[in-house]
Amino acid sequence: MNLIKAEDLITSIADSLQFISYFHPDDFVQAMYRAYQREKSDGARDAIAQILVNSRMCALGKRPICQDTGIVNVFVKLGMQCRIDSDRPLQEIIDEGVALAYSDPSNPLRKSIVADPLGARTNTKTNTPAVVHVEVVSGSTISIDVAAKGGGSENKSKMAMLNPAASIVDWVTSTLPTMGAGWCPRVFSASGWAAPSTRQWSWPRNR
Repeated sequence: MNLIKAEDLITSIADSLQFISYFHPDDFVQAMYRAYQREKSDGARDAIAQILVNSRMCALGKRPICQDTGIVNVFVKLGMQCRIDSDRPLQEIIDEGVALAYSDPSNPLRKSIVADPLGARTNTKTNTPAVVHVEVVSGSTISIDVAAKGGGSENKSKMAMLNPAASIVDWVTSTLPTMGAGWCPRVFSASGWAAPSTRQWSWPRNR
């Protein structure tokens, strides 16, 4: 049985959230640079250049890429021969890591989660609770992926229950043009289908 210390888990989550707040993935930076080289429109080239300059400034200064530092989504793959050395619930352990990251005095991140979204809407001051997905797998290790999903992309999420004969392609191509602006670059589109609605929400987030 592989024993994982809760303190190591908390620190790893906090460090990961700080890291993704100011570093773009290298493949994204390279793709944007290639787009800049190919782009013919002066306005579009200027916009891409601003994204690249902002990305570099954030990486060097270790400051958030965007003021919206996201709703934390955590994807856990827990091996059946792995145990966390704690009696605390996994949600509580993860939330401590999130709170630690968002309150880091060297790079404080915006806290956006409210305790009662239909009532007083009081900010939790910790950006918790995180949205946690757990999958039990074979093996003796634990794998954790973290993502900070911005409110703009969250607000653009769409879901539809289609009839069996309906075309998924037609729904996607008719829906995308209606979504307008309101999200920060970069924009990715991910779709989940052929599953219950609860599964559809979690699948695209982990891609």
